[in-house]
Amino acid sequence: MQCDYFDAGLCRSCTLMGVPHEEQVRDKQGTVAAALDLVAPDVRWLEPWVGPEAGFRNKAKLVVGGVPGDITLGILGRDGAGIDLQGCGLYPAPLARSFPVLKEMLDRLQVPPYDVPRRRGELKHLIITLSPRGELMVRFVLRSRRHLPRLHEALPRLQAALPAASVVSVNLQPEHKAILEGPEEVVLTERRYLVMDVASLPLRLGPGGFFQTQTSGAAALYETAKGWVGRVGPASVLDLYCGVGGFALAAAVAAPHAPVHGVEVSAAAVRSARATADELGLRAATFTCADAGTARLDADLVVVNPPRRGIGDLTERIDSSPARWVIYSSCNVDTLTRDIAAMPAWSVLEARLVDMFPQTRHHEVVALLRRGQTVEKL
Repeated sequence: MQCDYFDAGLCRSCTLMGVPHEEQVRDKQGTVAAALDLVAPDVRWLEPWVGPEAGFRNKAKLVVGGVPGDITLGILGRDGAGIDLQGCGLYPAPLARSFPVLKEMLDRLQVPPYDVPRRRGELKHLIITLSPRGELMVRFVLRSRRHLPRLHEALPRLQAALPAASVVSVNLQPEHKAILEGPEEVVLTERRYLVMDVASLPLRLGPGGFFQTQTSGAAALYETAKGWVGRVGPASVLDLYCGVGGFALAAAVAAPHAPVHGVEVSAAAVRSARATADELGLRAATFTCADAGTARLDADLVVVNPPRRGIGDLTERIDSSPARWVIYSSCNVDTLTRDIAAMPAWSVLEARLVDMFPQTRHHEVVALLRRGQTVEKL
């Protein structure tokens, strides 16, 4: 992949830009295999999942810079000035086509961008998500409610100019901190979620909800887990950090007679997961809003998909639980390795690299663990 922004030194986010994609994947596979070999020397590696090297992101997280009437959408330079990256090749065409429409509207509204060095202004970020159905969720991150009425009033014009904008909201982030969004969301549209069709699952994603960066990569994770669930035939499944229910619902499809329970701290995500389960008629799939660390570990198979920091103290509880199987999806092979080392009662049978983040060293690894030290083929 070639990038003019990278070549000009304007953006260095893609640290592997210019490295052939095949070489990137080969190096990532070597890195994750070497790390996991320390605790799982007998693991069987499945073929890496590799998607497109460009146009793969389903979400744009754009910093708003510039001045009222002439904003930039992209990142901030070291001096705090905006660098416009509307032509970034990581975005698919339906997502990229929304950028100039939104810039034109915001230029016309004269909402002042937030000036980081001077700590003044209002509009901080623009977050746009694309669904497989071609619909968009547009979120304006503001410092305060000052310009909220202006954006609400402009909603009909925005949707006329950008018909794909099915969900539009304002997020309020008043603090001068390097965080993308705040805790308060004001949804301006009647629609409150996108439908993200992944692995035959119509997952519902609302503002602020977590979803994998690459939709086809998410499908690879769920299909891999679904295959494992179908092969081991668990009596019950517990999905921790379940989000909008991807792994849990995939497990419910693969093991239709087994009760599946998902635990997630986000109430909105739990509502979404329940709605999808109802739509699919998966009565055995239930969901609870709670911290994953407090969940009762009484299932035959436990799925964990934690943040980069890993599962921490859950390792001890899983190690002493009655579970026979674990599926661990990780975006950090170092914490994955650490957590597996902290569960001496378990062996890793299979693992797979999912190339979710081309042009960077970031990776996703999903692994199947079995209780016991004798590794046998399934």
